[in-house]
Amino acid sequence: MPDLPIACTLSEDALRARREGLLGRVARRPSAMTKVRGGYRLEFAAEPGTLSLLAAMIDAERQCCRFLRFDLRVEPDVGPIALELTGPEGTQACLEALLETS
Repeated sequence: MPDLPIACTLSEDALRARREGLLGRVARRPSAMTKVRGGYRLEFAAEPGTLSLLAAMIDAERQCCRFLRFDLRVEPDVGPIALELTGPEGTQACLEALLETS
């Protein structure tokens, strides 16, 4: 599959609302955030509601940021949860702005 352009289809107001709501809740939860090739790996404790929050974020973001790849890993025995967000060159910088990591 060819790389899709790094573009978000949300309006400025919709993006602001997403950052204040769903993305803001996800960005405050990771126990660790690590740069990986083409993006970031976010690690979460297996707290109630985390998995459903991540699923909602993935569902919403895949509609407007079609270039993103989501790899969700849930460890056994109520272990930690990891989400890798990756994409073509420039994705890491886009995620930094989106999640306000810098």
